[in-house]
Amino acid sequence: MSVALALLAMLIELSLGYPQCPLRVIGHPVTWIGRLIEALDRGLNRDTDGQTQRRAAGIVATLMLVAVVGAIALVAQRALLRLPFGFLAAGLAASTLIAQRSLHRHVADVAEALEREGLDAGRAAVAHIVGRDTQALDEAAIARAAIESLAENFSDGVVAPVFWLGIAGLPGAALYKAINTADSMIGHRTPRHAAFGWAAARLDDLVNLPASRLAALLLTAAAALSKQNSAAAVWRAVKRDAAHHRSPNAGYPEAAMAGALGLALGGPRVYGGVLVEDAIMGDGGRRDANAADIRRALALYRVADALLLALLALLTLIVIAPS
Repeated sequence: MSVALALLAMLIELSLGYPQCPLRVIGHPVTWIGRLIEALDRGLNRDTDGQTQRRAAGIVATLMLVAVVGAIALVAQRALLRLPFGFLAAGLAASTLIAQRSLHRHVADVAEALEREGLDAGRAAVAHIVGRDTQALDEAAIARAAIESLAENFSDGVVAPVFWLGIAGLPGAALYKAINTADSMIGHRTPRHAAFGWAAARLDDLVNLPASRLAALLLTAAAALSKQNSAAAVWRAVKRDAAHHRSPNAGYPEAAMAGALGLALGGPRVYGGVLVEDAIMGDGGRRDANAADIRRALALYRVADALLLALLALLTLIVIAPS
């Protein structure tokens, strides 16, 4: 049932996205999770505590988050499946945790802004999808940032929630989104969250591990189908570069994307005025990416996403086929 639910959720999200009307009225499940994380942060992360106490408080907060979100998602799935057309209702609920359409739209917006309005518009568009400072980025840096974001978010915004949805149904996807959201909110090494967010960051690394490798495989297969690169060459880039990324997971889809496009992604970037060094992904040597490269990356993303859908369809047929 979980694999079929993942397939249905992907198809619904691909067709409908998240409609604006419910977004305005009730918000989005991720915003609800975010409010819970903010409440836990305010209540448990005390400035007067030492680093050991704050790390312990962060572990408690992460466990509470997992318990609350998991319980609500489990109750919701059971309730939905009892309704007429309950499987469709569960698929609709699960589709809110996947970001195929929105990811494509936001990255395409960057390409369109660069093509039509120039650097200032490109900087404004890419600022919606990356955490780095964008005020001084040139066209090549804007394009690389958009492509890197597309690769990383293909893994943690599409493949990972679908993977955990297929493994454990709606609770699996909801728990993944809770952990991933916690990492994005409190997992950074700021003075306030270096200790408190430690548990969320480590747990996020763990739950993203299988999806990041699967995302790299899907991008490699997509590159092979495009006939522009050999799958072997793209996978060599993954094996050579991915482990050198400062993230234990982001390097896999980024290296695959870099290898497929013949670009050198990654490298130094600035966050909050602080220069962060990172390894180069890909040996293409070309750093002068542009809007056309963003569109090439989007084409590769669409093929990889289609391959994920096809894989789920095949697994669904295997699961439901009579023995």
